[in-house]
Amino acid sequence: MKIGIDASRANREFKTGTEWYSYYLIKNLIEIDKENKYVLYSDKVLSENFLQDLNLKDNKHVKVKILRWPFKFFWTLGRLSLEMIFSRPDILFVPAHVMPLFFPRKSITTIHDVAFVGNECLYEKEVVDFESNLLKKIVKFFISILTRGKCELRASDYLNWSTRFALKRVKKVISVSNFTKKEILSNYKINPDKIAVVYNGFNSDLYKKIEDKNILSRTLFDYGLDNPYFLYVGRIEKKKNISLLISAFNLYKENNKESREKLVLVGNIGFGYDEIKYMISEFDLFRDIIMLGWVEEKDMPYIFNGSKAFVFPSLHEGFGIPILQAMACGVPIIASDIDVLREVGGDSPLFFNSKDENDLCSKMELLVDDEKKVAEMIESGFLRAKNFSWKKCAEETLKEIKSL
Repeated sequence: MKIGIDASRANREFKTGTEWYSYYLIKNLIEIDKENKYVLYSDKVLSENFLQDLNLKDNKHVKVKILRWPFKFFWTLGRLSLEMIFSRPDILFVPAHVMPLFFPRKSITTIHDVAFVGNECLYEKEVVDFESNLLKKIVKFFISILTRGKCELRASDYLNWSTRFALKRVKKVISVSNFTKKEILSNYKINPDKIAVVYNGFNSDLYKKIEDKNILSRTLFDYGLDNPYFLYVGRIEKKKNISLLISAFNLYKENNKESREKLVLVGNIGFGYDEIKYMISEFDLFRDIIMLGWVEEKDMPYIFNGSKAFVFPSLHEGFGIPILQAMACGVPIIASDIDVLREVGGDSPLFFNSKDENDLCSKMELLVDDEKKVAEMIESGFLRAKNFSWKKCAEETLKEIKSL
């Protein structure tokens, strides 16, 4: 059986949650499945790291197809659709929910979340930035025709249309959590039996407790981290509730004048960053908030290990991989009290009201002062993290693929 996989996201240089999901899932699928043949579709040549991880030189079961496309956008809807017309595999798997317009009858996709439904204010106005108004008008025209007027260039419209299209046409849907499955069923007409829940994993070879304090100190020093700090990892954007995190941290500094703790934000900037930057300026926290931007994954375990606590204030998540990474590194977690983070984190994190900065501030103070509580949370986190792995995710995903 020939299984085609959209590997374009897995091949991106600056990966975040969905890209890492694609990367590790493809890697583990190829490692555990010695029966089927795989075709990996990408919009550009695979990176050296990706090629080395896949070990393709000695693997006759895997073929890479580079599908060139002259535009910077809509590769899936355009070029991958053409490939599916002229040379389709037996099964197509798309690790992120945007499907090509044409695909095999036996196809499967992963829906990571549907936060865009009813939350348009948390997303960019347009899904693509255009270099000219003429090109923008042409694309809007064709998008209107293809979607029968149901989708414009607004990000939320595009995500909603592409999700509805995928749910209607594919044979099987993978949801990364029970919470996301419930949200899909609440917002779209789909048979519940069509959705399989398969949890994400994390790289347990990389994310773990670091015992060598010298290497840890040197790595942190390279990033300018020589003070105790609270850590956030994820995109720096509105839907991640960073503004409330900054407000709570400002309260913490006001209540604890002698505190040395900093707030470290790791991740690319996104929609709503201007508001975040303004708040940092208004609270005069430039010396206390460190923004590292995107950080290579090899250094992330050190940054986790060096933190006082990991704070995850999101208003909405489909899963929350950084929760697993923090637990595996032996870091106590403060997380917003939303259903999906309780599903993933279990009893390990301290949960706070995601709209209450005072509640978050009090949880930060508790973890600084209560060493016994911290030790209990760390031990609980280690145990919880053992329930998740990319190998387990790949095994369960392969089972769903074969069921088609």
